Amino acid sequence: MSKGNIGVTSDNIFPVIKKFLYSDHEIFLRELISNAVDATTKLKTLSSVGEVKGDLGDLRVRVSIDKAKKTLTVSDHGIGMTAEEVDKYINQIAFSGAEEFLNQYKDKTEAIIGHFGLGFYSAFMVSKKVEIFSQSYKEDAKAVHWSCEGNPEYTMEDTIKSERGTDIVLHIDDEFSQYLEDATIEGLLKKYCKFLPVEIAFGKKKEWKDGKEVELDEENIINDINPAWTRKPADLKDEDYDKFYHELYPTQMDEPLFHIHLNVDYPFNLTGILYFPKIKSNLDVHRNKIQLYCNQVYVTDEVENIVPKYLTLLHGVIDSPDIPLNVSRSYLQSDNNVKKISGYITKKVADKLAELYKADKEDFAKKWDDIKMFIQFGMLTDEKFYEKAKDFALYKNLDGKYATLEEYKAQVKDAQTDKDGNLVLLYTNDPDAHYTYIERAKAKGYDVLLMDGELDVHAMSQAEQKSEEGKLRFVRIDSDTIENLIRKEETAKDTFSDEQKEGLRKAFEGLLPSAEDKLRYFVTCEAAAADALPVFLTQNEFMRRMKEMSAHQQGMSFYGQMPDQYNLVINTAHPLIQELVAKETSEQVEEEVEKKAEKEGEEPKKETVIKTVCKLEGEDERIKQLIDIALLASGQLKGEALAKFVNRSVELL
Repeated sequence: MSKGNIGVTSDNIFPVIKKFLYSDHEIFLRELISNAVDATTKLKTLSSVGEVKGDLGDLRVRVSIDKAKKTLTVSDHGIGMTAEEVDKYINQIAFSGAEEFLNQYKDKTEAIIGHFGLGFYSAFMVSKKVEIFSQSYKEDAKAVHWSCEGNPEYTMEDTIKSERGTDIVLHIDDEFSQYLEDATIEGLLKKYCKFLPVEIAFGKKKEWKDGKEVELDEENIINDINPAWTRKPADLKDEDYDKFYHELYPTQMDEPLFHIHLNVDYPFNLTGILYFPKIKSNLDVHRNKIQLYCNQVYVTDEVENIVPKYLTLLHGVIDSPDIPLNVSRSYLQSDNNVKKISGYITKKVADKLAELYKADKEDFAKKWDDIKMFIQFGMLTDEKFYEKAKDFALYKNLDGKYATLEEYKAQVKDAQTDKDGNLVLLYTNDPDAHYTYIERAKAKGYDVLLMDGELDVHAMSQAEQKSEEGKLRFVRIDSDTIENLIRKEETAKDTFSDEQKEGLRKAFEGLLPSAEDKLRYFVTCEAAAADALPVFLTQNEFMRRMKEMSAHQQGMSFYGQMPDQYNLVINTAHPLIQELVAKETSEQVEEEVEKKAEKEGEEPKKETVIKTVCKLEGEDERIKQLIDIALLASGQLKGEALAKFVNRSVELL
């Protein structure tokens, strides 16, 4: 038996490992099993070149728990180690100064793993003692037993081991007793080892029989050694891809819409399968579903530094040995391989979507509502993706017909170009609430888009900015009178005097609902059309759009805090409004008021002139009814106000 000190330059290596090495203690199991799989894979390689003779026998990696001894053991039948190899790979840690290491990396724990060969030593995070029993594949090599109790001192001696391979025995610290529970270990194995290329066995299979769980003779194999992404696309059918999707996401009920199989070996290595799930709303719900693997070892599902942010809405697997797994996020963002991989995936996704659109536009349109958010997110955040996606990004009108922006512009250009040459695209985000406005637009031969998605406001603004000469405008159907939204040469003539309009405004303002913190009304007079509503609400397109965008964009909270502002438009061309207003000219009225005031020895008051001009005394009920009609048409008349409107309507009848 020999004793010695592990080859490090400071005695504080084990506190470093326990405190700083890994952010998640559970990683120790991934590291140990990865080592076991590597040992097995190396044996297969040596056998393939003739350096190992004969049948390799059982190559399964086994994980076992002994609760009585408080041990967790990882066993393989790989190449094993001689005493010299244990001394080289275990005792001589590739360290150039623990103190320097501590100072440099104590705040960057993720930068350590993989750069210092410390995978095995992660076992000490949860163990008070670790033992190695190893028998090399080499002929005449003696088995070796190595033991260490979490300090730089170790013991190593010859032993007897009946089978080739290595057993790593962890004496679990009382603080981490959860790693002696079957459920905990099986959960970690399924998380990190589900697709390793060597079979991983943990205990026996179980099934329910006669109301109780019974253990079978068959070993419980954790993993699928040939997952779909490692196979050739030509060898897979659609059913295979769907089956693998549910293997990745057992609780996912919906089927994926379609998939992309990634397979490239130059200038980097990358394999994987990406799925397009149905994406309706709420960007965050579906994020972080792409699983990152390195040679079939699970690493993480936080891939925002490896793929563009919008691609995190996809599901699936990316596997690449060329992505540095255990370095800082800032390093990932600047790594050339990561940038190349990100660019490749972006191009592959865009090309697949373009291919699907060209192959079957009708089928693509059927899927559009489920993938719209993803494509819009990509167009808004990635200029290269935008350039490709603008040719297959679709818009849907109220008749359920789909078209690209260029196709739609061609369809409505003749009818919806205003007198200044602007092409005006009308839209609604709520067809029921905007029904009256929509009908007015349709009566004039205009088309209306349905834009009710979370990112539609941003997408419209982007399309306007990208349009040539700025001649494209999206306007919501309720943002003004239809005559003003698409202003032609002809405009309705307003015959009301300024005094009459002022009187109308005063009368209506006095009967508006009480101002709320988040709601403001402004009364205006405008000659819309005789067949339009006598009074209606509009909302400024710019201010409303800024408020909507503020919900998803940092730095725009100012708009989000502003109250909703509506214009209550009095349609001076409508017969009901004209009935409210006297037909005398303001000069005649002013003359009468002045004569009356002179006779009474008083100065004529402007309010008296206005009141006389408009003759609105006793019209409160009618005015209130007109206001409520406007509120009702916009979906803003509710509760007590709605009940009063109904009662008033009955009385007026």
